[in-house]
Amino acid sequence: MTGDPAAPPLPPATFFGQPRGLAYLAFTEAWERFSYYGMTALLTLYMIGQLLLPGHVEHIAGFAAFRGAVERLTGPLSNQALASQVFGLYSGFVYFTPVLGGWLADRFIGRRAAIVSGALLMSGGHVAMAFDRSFLLALLLLIVGCGLLKGNISAQVGELYRRDDEAGRTRGFAIFSMAVNFGAVAGPVACGFLADRYGWHVGFGAAAVLMLCGLLTYLAGIRHLPGDRQPSRAAAPAAPLTRAEWRRVAALTAVMGITIFQSIAYYQISNVGLVWIEGNVDLALAGFRVPVPWFSAVDPFFSIVGVPALFALWRRQAAHRGEPGDLAKIGIGAAIAAASNLVLAVAALVGGRVGLIWPLAYCAGLGIAFLYYWPTLLALVAGAAPKRLVSTLMGCAFLSLFVGNTVIGWIGGYYERMGHAAFWAMHAAIAATGAVLILLFGRRLGHVLSSR
Repeated sequence: MTGDPAAPPLPPATFFGQPRGLAYLAFTEAWERFSYYGMTALLTLYMIGQLLLPGHVEHIAGFAAFRGAVERLTGPLSNQALASQVFGLYSGFVYFTPVLGGWLADRFIGRRAAIVSGALLMSGGHVAMAFDRSFLLALLLLIVGCGLLKGNISAQVGELYRRDDEAGRTRGFAIFSMAVNFGAVAGPVACGFLADRYGWHVGFGAAAVLMLCGLLTYLAGIRHLPGDRQPSRAAAPAAPLTRAEWRRVAALTAVMGITIFQSIAYYQISNVGLVWIEGNVDLALAGFRVPVPWFSAVDPFFSIVGVPALFALWRRQAAHRGEPGDLAKIGIGAAIAAASNLVLAVAALVGGRVGLIWPLAYCAGLGIAFLYYWPTLLALVAGAAPKRLVSTLMGCAFLSLFVGNTVIGWIGGYYERMGHAAFWAMHAAIAATGAVLILLFGRRLGHVLSSR
């Protein structure tokens, strides 16, 4: 389970045809995603509906200085625009810090220590989120903890497979994402229900408990996971990368850059997407009002149920030598994300409060788009990155989400200024740009990444 081509055969597969360690990693991340998506499904609505209102906002430690710093860059912001900026900065930096967490693990503390430390910090962050005063501290703890955990746990998934097992690794990451999405479905449903019935802080508190469950799951399965390699320190420098390895690093960086476009179109669902749903959708269903945070569970649900169907499709295509390569799958994901955002653009043109089918179709399409592009990107990094840079480059993959989420916070500030149809059509065009770039450069990038 070292990821080395010369390693002994893997132990018998026991989890959906995959190594046993995949189950523990998948469900550790499932609990982490439960807490993360449960919290983020509440975050923008909580800020607009309570935290930024008089009687609350003045109690947040350091918030006046923070708001002043943001508005020096953006100009005066409404509560909706400020909430969008805060969401974008938070969700962006959650995906920036994994590159630092990967570097620390590769060079100093090892992946296991990084993952355990990250889980503890995230638990503390969720506890702090239950109080107005510690709001900014909570976001900081969550950002740092996620940085230590996310990239390193994904790197451990890649190490369960031989480096020449591209098909197995891609399917392993798809299964990993499917299990993770169980958490992403349950988090918004559970935390959204608790917040709706018992108050925002009860919803945030539930996320803390479930993050601790993730830590216990990881510790329970640690004997089935790849061991830490001796970290490479400055006192014992490794041999320099070869020219071919540098070319692969450059090609992986280019692919990560391309995926930023579909990430912008995808992650807006958790920010302005929920604001649009609250203001423009008839939420009544058989006498029950559907909580808005529940819509954050729809796209990961379709990422779960879509896995068996996509596996069957890919097997059928492979049998006829027509299965798309990894880069083509990333391009298909971008095209589906574009079509999904067009659904909301059309719904906005319909006008009035539209039926539930419109946001459901939007969320479902994004779930399938995610399944095509994100686990495929992680598998590509795990398989093509130079061995000693796997954790660092896995962190860089999450860095692309930092850029995407930071941009959605900025773009979200235009929601009140633009027509709603134009706002969502803009997101469709952004995602389509990613598909076009794969069409233009995918073959050349694929040639570089397949060379060894």
